[in-house]
Amino acid sequence: MLRGIPSLILAIILALLVPAARSANNQVRLPLAAGFDFPVGPPDGKGYYMSRGFWPHGHLGDDWNGVGGGNTDLGDPVYSMAPGIVTLAGNMRKGWGNTVIIRHAYRDRASGRIVFIDSFNTHLNAIETKLGAVVKKGQRIGTIGSNSGMYPAHLHFEIRKNINIGMHRMKHAQDYSNYYSPVHFIKANRQLPKERGTASVPVDNYEPYN
Repeated sequence: MLRGIPSLILAIILALLVPAARSANNQVRLPLAAGFDFPVGPPDGKGYYMSRGFWPHGHLGDDWNGVGGGNTDLGDPVYSMAPGIVTLAGNMRKGWGNTVIIRHAYRDRASGRIVFIDSFNTHLNAIETKLGAVVKKGQRIGTIGSNSGMYPAHLHFEIRKNINIGMHRMKHAQDYSNYYSPVHFIKANRQLPKERGTASVPVDNYEPYN
């Protein structure tokens, strides 16, 4: 039914049907991060403290609370720690509630390689982004919550080396082979060399979660 349509118009139609950022093999072009900020009180977490930190085979992220204590931070903004793409956004129920995962790309200073990581933000009161959204460093992605009253309000925040984990933490080793200590990672990578180029980042790679 496309016969007779000039090639230029046909190209425009196809471009509208297929998002420009996403290729046929589920890759997205993203800018490389030039550093990482804390997800609350950026850039350095001002006004918040880490109430519980990372330890392997136990607590796989950092819990961030407002310095006012209790639920005084309920509804406070949560930000993307670097540019990236939202690879999951929704209510994951159970002990998680509203959750946003963002994939980031950066050049590792030690190896010189481009590396992909996922930041995991959960127990949110509200989600202010959507699946597939390309976000900037410091962009609001949600607000601090309590998983509908299950916990005192706080942000549970993880940084994953393994970008295949998604919501299936029990299927992967719960140690430094798959996770970073978030506060240590951010402090070590607050500033990175700026690069003009972009990286081709894989997406759509999580196993379904029910």
